[in-house]
Formats: sequence, C-alpha cells, structure tokens
Amino acid sequence: MFTTMTVRLEDQIKDRLDQLAHATHRSKSFLAAEAIRGFIENNDWQIGETQVALLEAQAGDFASDKELAALARKWKVNAS
Repeated sequence: MFTTMTVRLEDQIKDRLDQLAHATHRSKSFLAAEAIRGFIENNDWQIGETQVALLEAQAGDFASDKELAALARKWKVNAS
C-alpha cells in the first residue's frame, strides 16, 4: 500500500534531487522514499539501542573495571 505526501524542500535540495534522479534513471519519488526509509530505519535503531542502554543503566548493569580493562587491552589503549 502506498500513500501520497507533500514535502517542502529548499530549492537547492530539489535541484540536487532532480540531478540525482536523472543520473540514476530513478524517479524523485523513489529516491525520496528511499531516503526517508533509510532515515527512519537508522533512527529506529538508534532509539531502540538508547532505550535498551537506559534500561541497563537503570538496572545498574554497567561494565566492571575488569571488563573495561580487558576491552582497553583488546584495543591497546591505556585505560588509566
């Protein structure tokens, strides 16, 4: 199922979208939908990970000093 939505773009962005559509032989609608899809997926992921991290923090689930030191050794960083 699809729906139609109106979006206001700055002239420069619209011109760049026109150029990209022409260069890729895709419609502006297709490119805009792909951009919105990617934006939503990225933000959904970030929000989900942040919510998980907040729940862990509220539960006191933090890395121990030993775990941090092991991670620092793994990346060859001085943790002190």
